[in-house]
Amino acid sequence: MTLFGKMEAEVEVKVSAETFHDIFSCRPHHISNMSPAKMQNVDLHEGEWGKPGSVICWRYVHDGVAKTAKEVIEAIDDEKLSTTFKVIEGDMITTEYKSFKAIVQATPKGEGSCLAHWTFEYEKLNENVPDPQTLLEFWIHCLKDIEDHHLTQLPTAQA
Repeated sequence: MTLFGKMEAEVEVKVSAETFHDIFSCRPHHISNMSPAKMQNVDLHEGEWGKPGSVICWRYVHDGVAKTAKEVIEAIDDEKLSTTFKVIEGDMITTEYKSFKAIVQATPKGEGSCLAHWTFEYEKLNENVPDPQTLLEFWIHCLKDIEDHHLTQLPTAQA
């Protein structure tokens, strides 16, 4: 059994690709306002919001357990509307994975909506560690919370 893995998921959200990309690349600290039941907060530890090399710490509830993930923003591609995060500390690295990278990309799909694509690339600590399916589902639910938040912000004439 291989310890290396890759998982992907894609979901359509009623948020423009540019707005979606901006949330993850420049304003991830706003996600706790959009998905408060799942995301407690996101703090900047080093660097600046929206800059590659910056280090952020996510505090979230996954599978009913409070967790943390300290990540470096490895890359922000404003043309491809993608952001790459590499986990460097936290619950996942200490208990399940030797390495973990998450790439989120937005692809425009009509007016005011996009396809949100998540890619996880990881190396498990051992063969008993499950694939991160529930974490992928967690992020899909967060995306829907982000969508709901943005739909409630639209003026009624546009909704």
